[in-house]
Amino acid sequence: MDTDLTELEPVARRADTLLYLESEQGDHVLVIESQSHEDKDKSSSWAYYIGYLHARHTCPVTLLVVCHDLATARWARRPKGIGLEERPSLVLHPIVLGPDNVPAVTDLAQASEDVVLAVFSALTHGRSAQVTAILEVLAAALDTVDTQTAGYFAEFTEVGLGDTDARHLWRALMSTKTYRYQSEYAQQIRAEGEARGEARGEAKALLRVLHHRGVPVQPAVRERIMGCSDTDLLETWLDRALNVTTADELFA
Repeated sequence: MDTDLTELEPVARRADTLLYLESEQGDHVLVIESQSHEDKDKSSSWAYYIGYLHARHTCPVTLLVVCHDLATARWARRPKGIGLEERPSLVLHPIVLGPDNVPAVTDLAQASEDVVLAVFSALTHGRSAQVTAILEVLAAALDTVDTQTAGYFAEFTEVGLGDTDARHLWRALMSTKTYRYQSEYAQQIRAEGEARGEARGEAKALLRVLHHRGVPVQPAVRERIMGCSDTDLLETWLDRALNVTTADELFA
């Protein structure tokens, strides 16, 4: 086998949430994955995340898996080895949060005292009968912290709930209730949406120019162009597209 492990073709790999923690004890990267069911392919994905982040940031990396039900949590807690079964070269031991080790926070005073716990309570009990009370308390508790933090947690909660009824309930709460963090959060989401729309329009225009000029575009190049959110950079590529003979010349 080739000993060069460099990946020439870009492969899309995205964790659900990444946090870079800085403290007096040293830096630390936290990978948070929301898991709604068993997935045998996750072992290789999680191993890649940890190895890549450790090599890039040269600091400890911790994997935190948030599960929506007890069966998935039990599966996630089982060690996952890579290598020989009797002597694996790498074993994943994620920290796993589930409905069995995270309390259902339905008291506003408790939620306000520990908003992070309230967020994880919502994610791990998203399929329980208490989910409505949990989400309502969380929405009110977010009003006790600064708007930027509240907006982040509101978005984090929506993403973490995945494709569940609880997610629709959370969206309804965010659209019908009135909290001081909601207006800024909504404005931020609209601005980000407009920026993504503008970038996508630039990318499509760039690909159309290359197509009409007969310049071949490989799938990896197309993915790089459509995945770019920097409108200034896309405009630079669009200007170059008028003269290039190969798509690779765009990135020179």
